[in-house]
Amino acid sequence: MHRVVTFLLTAKPEAATAFYRDTLGCRYVRDDGFALVFDLGGVMLRIGRVPEFTPGRHTVLGWEVEAIGAEVARLEARGVQFERYENMGQDAQGVCTFPNGDKVAWFKDPDGNVLSLSQHAGGAVAGSW
Repeated sequence: MHRVVTFLLTAKPEAATAFYRDTLGCRYVRDDGFALVFDLGGVMLRIGRVPEFTPGRHTVLGWEVEAIGAEVARLEARGVQFERYENMGQDAQGVCTFPNGDKVAWFKDPDGNVLSLSQHAGGAVAGSW
């Protein structure tokens, strides 16, 4: 195996394109007729076109960030609404801090896919697997 490819679904391709490209700042590659294709820092995201879609209730895609509060504020300024979950102890920005110090904030794309931002207490873990 060589590279990871990740997949989502959309019944709203125009809204998904605008959200991922313009709101989140993901690099749009193309619409190949079957899926919207984005480059997420070397990871291909294919958002497949479907006529109907019911999103899952749990996180399907997330980004690790260095300063979660600043990133939440940046996305809120672009119109992203962060989710609030009962009994998660989230702060005013919707950031949940877990006992080990990890922080997570959740938001949804136009199709209702749950996405997240995370900041790990030990610092960035990318490439450390």
